[in-house]
Amino acid sequence: MRILASVVVVSFFVALPCSAQTILKSEPLLLAPYEVAFVKDASCPSGKVLKVTGAIRGLHRRKACVALTGEQASLATATP
Repeated sequence: MRILASVVVVSFFVALPCSAQTILKSEPLLLAPYEVAFVKDASCPSGKVLKVTGAIRGLHRRKACVALTGEQASLATATP
């Protein structure tokens, strides 16, 4: 019973950081193909952030303004 309880507690703490997204202050220079970065940018309206998706060589990055929920934006103070 103790092993089961400890496994449940450990799995909760391991899965917890994966639910939040880091919001950067500036767009990263290097971004792997299909990697996603969220940027707090003046180009998007209030309440939205810029979602930047990396591209393969020769193609442009995808950029779109998206709204984030409170749970996703919990790490808003992170820096690049």
